[in-house]
Amino acid sequence: MSKKIIAILTIVLAILVDQILKIYIKTHFVLGEEVKVFEWFRIHFVENNGMAMGIEFGDDIGKLFLTLFRLLVVPVILYWLISTIKKNMPTVVVVAIALIFSGAIGNIIDSVFYGIIFDTPTNGVATLFAENPYGSLFYGKVVDMFYFPIWQGTWPNWIPFIGGEPGGFFNYIFNPADAYITTGVALLFLFNKKAFPKEEKKQEVTTD
Repeated sequence: MSKKIIAILTIVLAILVDQILKIYIKTHFVLGEEVKVFEWFRIHFVENNGMAMGIEFGDDIGKLFLTLFRLLVVPVILYWLISTIKKNMPTVVVVAIALIFSGAIGNIIDSVFYGIIFDTPTNGVATLFAENPYGSLFYGKVVDMFYFPIWQGTWPNWIPFIGGEPGGFFNYIFNPADAYITTGVALLFLFNKKAFPKEEKKQEVTTD
């Protein structure tokens, strides 16, 4: 199978999984609803206006800036992916960049379109292609659902600043698109020598 086909399949499958899960959660869970799968893994429906892992990025102006920034970055990632395929670089590098691209597209779909296709009823599940959507184009909220509260407790007193305070690990709630980006970056880091090969310096031969 060619690297081009692998990249296309990775992108299509990744985006489909991301959007199917998000739409399912949005249309079957009330905002804030949680289902405990294991003690350390829960499905917890939240939405955010900002960056990955639920980090906020200011008000409406910040939200619009972030969405437009994502739209500008995506063509750069696509160009990087195409160049990687043309250079016949290792498959793991192609998959890593394809995952990063898929994650960016997944969250862009939420940010750009969810505000005009979903409503947000009080104490109820959202309706897909609603008559009265909750927002406007470019102002959709990103859907998050994966929650891994691996440890919850009180920080030891010897830790500066947070000692004795309640805390936990891992408190971020994220979605498949976030996971794709994180996985892609991790793969590039692990296989950095393959992803960013150093060109061997050609020694010039001088003759007298």
